[in-house]
Amino acid sequence: MSDLLQTLHWRYATKKMEPAKTVPQEKIDRILESVRLTASSSGLQPYEIFVVTNLALREQIKPHAWNQSQVTDCSHLLVFAAWDNYTVDRINQMFDLVNTERGVKNEGWEAYRQQLLNNYPQRDAETNYQHAARQAYIGVGTALIAAAGEHVDSTPMEGFDPAKVDEILKLRERGLRSVVILPLGYRAEEGDWLVNLKKVRRPREQFITELA
Repeated sequence: MSDLLQTLHWRYATKKMEPAKTVPQEKIDRILESVRLTASSSGLQPYEIFVVTNLALREQIKPHAWNQSQVTDCSHLLVFAAWDNYTVDRINQMFDLVNTERGVKNEGWEAYRQQLLNNYPQRDAETNYQHAARQAYIGVGTALIAAAGEHVDSTPMEGFDPAKVDEILKLRERGLRSVVILPLGYRAEEGDWLVNLKKVRRPREQFITELA
């Protein structure tokens, strides 16, 4: 745990990345697998990750991300895209997958499936998208910690035009909407104003309340 805390002290939202440095594929794979294994509501995993290494695509995205240089200077750009809605097919697909992988049908699990089917698809699409987007943020948090564990720099970004990114990556055609973009790479040796500044967080007593 002490190693994890040291790693979290090391990581920061990298403002300038070194475009000549590429993150080894095995590190990327471990970061992505960490996200795949992370928690989500009802185990539905209602989002997908797009790994964009194509520089031409990243150059298209950059102007719609406040021209932040990390978008094109990073090694890999992760785009977290949430389901645009919960549908009967999507819910059934995940429940069926669980049954197949576990090789058994559980009465309580099937009752829970029916509960979701009677609830989620009846809600409006925007409510369902917002719920799915919150699950994507859990994945983003896991990716940040996993990347730090690999000593890979990252910068979570909401500062972009989701509609434009959706258009560039053709996400709407797949029933998805972009939520967060996450450049992965290595901090530049010079030019990053934030790199040597002290990490500042609210003190524990202002952040955590213990109710014994």
